[in-house]
Amino acid sequence: MDSTVTEIADGVYRISTFVAQVGPDGMSFNQFLLADDDPLLFHTGHRSMFPSVREAIETVLPVDRLRWITFGHVESDECGAMNEFLAVAPQARVAHGAAGCQISLNEMCDRPPQPLADGEMITLGRLRVRHLDTPHVPHGWDARVLYEETTGTLLCGDLFTHLGNGPALTEHDIVGPAEQTEDMFGYSCLAPGTPAAVERLAALAPRTLALMHGSSFGGDCGGVLHALADSYRRRIAAAA
Repeated sequence: MDSTVTEIADGVYRISTFVAQVGPDGMSFNQFLLADDDPLLFHTGHRSMFPSVREAIETVLPVDRLRWITFGHVESDECGAMNEFLAVAPQARVAHGAAGCQISLNEMCDRPPQPLADGEMITLGRLRVRHLDTPHVPHGWDARVLYEETTGTLLCGDLFTHLGNGPALTEHDIVGPAEQTEDMFGYSCLAPGTPAAVERLAALAPRTLALMHGSSFGGDCGGVLHALADSYRRRIAAAA
């Protein structure tokens, strides 16, 4: 596997591994490295991707400098290699929401994880990352996002998932492709509170959306978050 590295915001690096065998158009699996005094990795990739992701990180900084290992929710593509990273980064600690730590990570992590309360901040140096609980959005009891306040980057996990091997950063439509992928895989947990959870993120007025699957987005981020919330409302109404 080959992973590419692109800086999508100041100090925020997208590490992308494209897997052609997923769906009709293939899918990118993206991690995000926040390079600062205390570097943070958001998503680890599958365990099988560890060598490629590690090599990509080391084009930016030594992997043993990692201080925080984070992800959106407990799933193999999000955190499958977390213990591999803990082994090569002796100062690193997994940080996740309190629910995820209690449900899974206290037993899964080789070192005790750091539970975070909704809204709690991690200061990396120049960069400041806020943890926001988003249970079941888009899926997973323990789901959450991180918001880097200095660059306005929302590390939004599986939200806006779409197929293909597009550019690292785009201003083109990401809602339509996400809706097509939703039709194909049904990956979102649709509940009455889902649209409001997405609109809470829109209120942050982020400047960049860092996506786990697909191109990251640098256009009207608040607008596309509101559009995604509206899409969820339509789906919930249709299901009812």
